[in-house]
Amino acid sequence: MAMTGSFHVEDTQAADAVTVEHLLDLSFGLDRRNKTSYRLREDNHPIPGLSMVIRDPQVGLSGTISFWPLRIGAAGVPALLLGPLAVHPERQNLGIGLALMREGLARAKAMGHRLVLLVGDEPYYARVGFQRLPEGLIGLPGPVDPKRFLYVELVEGALEGVSGMAMAPGRFAADSTALAIPHGTETEQQGAEGQKRGEERNVGNGVHAIGAIVA
Repeated sequence: MAMTGSFHVEDTQAADAVTVEHLLDLSFGLDRRNKTSYRLREDNHPIPGLSMVIRDPQVGLSGTISFWPLRIGAAGVPALLLGPLAVHPERQNLGIGLALMREGLARAKAMGHRLVLLVGDEPYYARVGFQRLPEGLIGLPGPVDPKRFLYVELVEGALEGVSGMAMAPGRFAADSTALAIPHGTETEQQGAEGQKRGEERNVGNGVHAIGAIVA
């Protein structure tokens, strides 16, 4: 258990599964599994030690976060997907989301991960160091608004040389042609705004989204 500000961040336990799912339903809605981020969790498992919660005697869990392994591009660069990150509707604007992210990023850095990717609201995530990712550098298996595709380096220079499609390890293919990013396809452009709305969640002072963290 870690103390972050006034919050106790704890490892998620197996017994938390039902409560976590309920919190995710409250935060994202019952159709959350239709989002692009969930394609990256199919046939995948969260990273041990990077699934965390903040407990609350009144609402059960006030916040939750988890990280999932990915591979990026033809080289299969190891990566992590950050999310879902959710805060209980009755515990907004208290710093719970920031506490979970700061602890998660600190743990990820200590484990040797280098670069974090995230799809979300830049002003909110800038508070933990995120900035906009160069457009077209990394793709996801679905539409993404490039203005909301962010990154932060846990190690200086970690973004250099990283490019291609991000996917779950089980779906990673050695054929680099299968990993090429679709540049400006009609489907992607038409779906980006819908994906932006679908990925949104209420955390902190506004509406934010789920994202990815690269090892």
